[in-house]
Amino acid sequence: MTYQEKKSIVSLISAIFIFMSFCLYMYPQYPGGGLDSPETFRYWGLFVLNLTVVSIVAHIVVSIIFNILFRITTREKEPKFADELDKLIELKANRNSFFLFIIGFIIAMGSLIIDERSQMMFIILIASGFISDVVGSLSKLYYYRRGV
Repeated sequence: MTYQEKKSIVSLISAIFIFMSFCLYMYPQYPGGGLDSPETFRYWGLFVLNLTVVSIVAHIVVSIIFNILFRITTREKEPKFADELDKLIELKANRNSFFLFIIGFIIAMGSLIIDERSQMMFIILIASGFISDVVGSLSKLYYYRRGV
């Protein structure tokens, strides 16, 4: 298994673990008031912003730990260059990820048009962000295994 495949698997597992852990942490903090109360909007705003920050920091930490463990176990350094195949795979995985997030964003805005509860918009945005992250990692793994 190549370095890129291992990194994709670690990224996939960490994305799932980070998202589930954060959701389990935030769930008990859900306000008990009405659905469109200011506390509910504050909760969802904090949820999105905190998830973004926590996810970025956690992915950086996981990447550093992965590189350290990779170097200790294989006695190889992380590849310092990316060839044309690596760049093409990265672009295709980003395309798949962004496409799913944009579709989720459009569906979230559509939920406001059909008079769905406003918190549904936040749930759809959060879910589409998570799904796009997972699909990006799966796409990289798929393209490294199958080829482009």
